[in-house]
Amino acid sequence: MENQVVSRSISHVPPAHFLLKIQTFSSLLENNVESYESSEFNVGSHKWKLVVYPNGNKKKKVKDHISLYLAMADSSSFGSGWEVFVIFRLFVHDQNEDTYLIPQDAMGNERRFHGLKLEWGFDQFIPLNEFNDASNGYLVGDTCIFGAEVFVKERNIVKGECLSMKKFTSASPYKYVWKIKNFSNLEAKRYESEVFVAGDQKWKIQLYPKGYGVASGSHISMYLALADLSAITRGFKIYVHFTLRIRNQVQSIHNHYKTSVWFRTSIDNWGWHEFIELSYLNKAGNGFLVNDVCIVEAEVSVLGISEAL
Repeated sequence: MENQVVSRSISHVPPAHFLLKIQTFSSLLENNVESYESSEFNVGSHKWKLVVYPNGNKKKKVKDHISLYLAMADSSSFGSGWEVFVIFRLFVHDQNEDTYLIPQDAMGNERRFHGLKLEWGFDQFIPLNEFNDASNGYLVGDTCIFGAEVFVKERNIVKGECLSMKKFTSASPYKYVWKIKNFSNLEAKRYESEVFVAGDQKWKIQLYPKGYGVASGSHISMYLALADLSAITRGFKIYVHFTLRIRNQVQSIHNHYKTSVWFRTSIDNWGWHEFIELSYLNKAGNGFLVNDVCIVEAEVSVLGISEAL
């Protein structure tokens, strides 16, 4: 096990550099979120992030524990052969006592971050049975708070973020229907639906009637996209479960795809290049084009939002 936990200490002082508050923690497990990466924070002229595995790091065969790591977020500007020596502490808040539990390794040694080792931390940060026991104060009202202190050369202003999740069963999907007339006469490369609102965010469907990229000329390409990028600031992330569908107007065998995606500044749309073959769509009697009308649908459930505290 990496950085095996062997001792613990208690602090009455919050972590100096970063706090990660997670609401409805159980939804991470229910929605099969294997890991969550926080937004970046700066310490010692470097960018860092916390990485949480709510049900243990499966890549390291961890069971019955939360895994928690400090990771270097951006080393793209470093030259070859770089290394950074760091002493760090990871925290979990005891909300009952308003103290912070700090698991520690054997010696509290410096850790060397470099191009082949961008992450250090605890495979077995805290046992799940201890964490889930509300009397211990770590998970209260399905909310928990992790933290980090990183000692390189200097200290920066404390930053943080709040991740709020919903259970999939309690999130009502918003359904949007887009009826496209005179489909065979569409000439533009891309068409966009009207803007619709789901989970307090604005969305639109992007449709390429003759395909996009590798699917040009052979398939329809279709994507769900954020319609208002000005609302997506750095570090803001949206976890979305969505379905895109072309209705079969004759039978109930619709052509659809579904997935779950974290939307953010670097990922503002997501979908499928090869959504449906043009030859299959246009074939008479298949039911996808009736009187030259194509009916496209989107079902969108916003299951999580992460933003700065």
